[in-house]
Amino acid sequence: MTLLVAAVIVALEGLIALGLGIYVGVEAAVGRPESMTSAVAEAGFGLLVGAGLLWVAWGGLFKLERWGRSPSVLAQIFVIPVAITLINADRPALGIPLLAVALAGLGVLLAPPTTKALYGEER
Repeated sequence: MTLLVAAVIVALEGLIALGLGIYVGVEAAVGRPESMTSAVAEAGFGLLVGAGLLWVAWGGLFKLERWGRSPSVLAQIFVIPVAITLINADRPALGIPLLAVALAGLGVLLAPPTTKALYGEER
């Protein structure tokens, strides 16, 4: 059950990153960004991260592949400083939920039931 929760969290993070990448790309195409280079880079990064997280969730965690946990844990670790930066930048409405999701993701990814589901019984 915890592995399913972890996979759902990673998949939702992937969908959000993908959505943000699409949003920034559309805004750059129809609007006037301050820096087109930055807007294109942010859109591309969002698309790549989103697609990568969806691949990890679907191809790794949902299919009980051991390799899926490492990139998922790494993604949660990368999200924590972003959330803290948002909180420090007076954006707690974005930072606090992001921090909560990252910590919950780490918790379920590193939980003993997840380890057992991915690696089997300890010897």
